[in-house]
Amino acid sequence: MIYPPRCMSCGELTEADFGLCGSCWRDTPFIGGVVCESCGVALPGVADGHRIECDDCMKTPRPWQDGRAALLYDGKARSLILALKHGDRPELARPAARWMAQAGRDLFHDDMLIAPVPLHWSRLLKRRYNQSALLAQHLGRETGLEVCVDLLVRRVKTPVLDGKTAVERAETLSGAIAPHPRRLHRMQGRDVLLVDDVMTSGATLAVCARACLAAGANHIFVLALARVAKDA
Repeated sequence: MIYPPRCMSCGELTEADFGLCGSCWRDTPFIGGVVCESCGVALPGVADGHRIECDDCMKTPRPWQDGRAALLYDGKARSLILALKHGDRPELARPAARWMAQAGRDLFHDDMLIAPVPLHWSRLLKRRYNQSALLAQHLGRETGLEVCVDLLVRRVKTPVLDGKTAVERAETLSGAIAPHPRRLHRMQGRDVLLVDDVMTSGATLAVCARACLAAGANHIFVLALARVAKDA
């Protein structure tokens, strides 16, 4: 009665905590239907029982096995993610992880290890939390899978990647991310699910995936809260 549940996007009253009102739900671009099996972007057409990939993933194969995303990085979804990432709204990670669990339901299996894309310590100090780590922790609670929030470390403070091409992103991130030396044993022979807030070109996730594979992980899967569409 004192603190009635409100929409986490616009603040209007809702029936339950950590939800969206009807209007914001309609305006939030959830990804559904046919998607690229590798990166999760929505594709036209219908499923035909064969593996479907977008042009980018066919042109440049990903170093992971399968990937999914819950939202298209646009409109209300973009506002929510920016609030989580820069607006000091860590409570948004809980409902976001539920959406991710639904989007990634085909990826989960026994003994899989969940790990977030790491944040450089200087940015972590400034931001106070790693939004990808929060998503990973809540996703672990949703799925019952083990989570290791510091499986990987970002050794280099890379510049902001916005506006860079896929090639420029890859060059900038080269050598920036590595396995935590004290966590190597946790990924030996295991499948790893990498979690990030937004997938743009996939360069960051690719560097993380290669680091895990080089350290002895089995197969890598990726799950992002949102996917930037090619024409976005």
